[in-house]
Amino acid sequence: MHIAEKTIEVRYAETDQMGVVYHANYLVWLELGRTKLLEDLGFRYAEMEADGIISPVIDLNISYKSPVRYGEKAMVKTWIELYDGLRVTYGYEIYNENGDLSVTANSQHVCVKKGSFRPISLRRTFPDWHHAYEQAKK
Repeated sequence: MHIAEKTIEVRYAETDQMGVVYHANYLVWLELGRTKLLEDLGFRYAEMEADGIISPVIDLNISYKSPVRYGEKAMVKTWIELYDGLRVTYGYEIYNENGDLSVTANSQHVCVKKGSFRPISLRRTFPDWHHAYEQAKK
């Protein structure tokens, strides 16, 4: 199983009045983690989108454990938890600068045609991605 790691420098704009990262900003960090995972596997979402395919989130679960604060560096770890050729579930863990687990999450995605939102088979449409996902998953 391949686990991508992405370091995030917490910006002031990402925090609330208590100086901790506002909960919705973790969703952006999950996207950064997915992007890093794809880059590690040799791909880019932009290439898929250029072919008229997008990958919307169809389910998301997130659990907040401990805060990440302004001025810290966070570590986002991302992996492929499940993949069936059509849907992919990414797993995530975010750690604060002290190495404490701050967030656990998973998001499920499906690839669809941009104009119609009709699902496509990653296996048939992007066989290289399919193979890489099969190799990288749990």
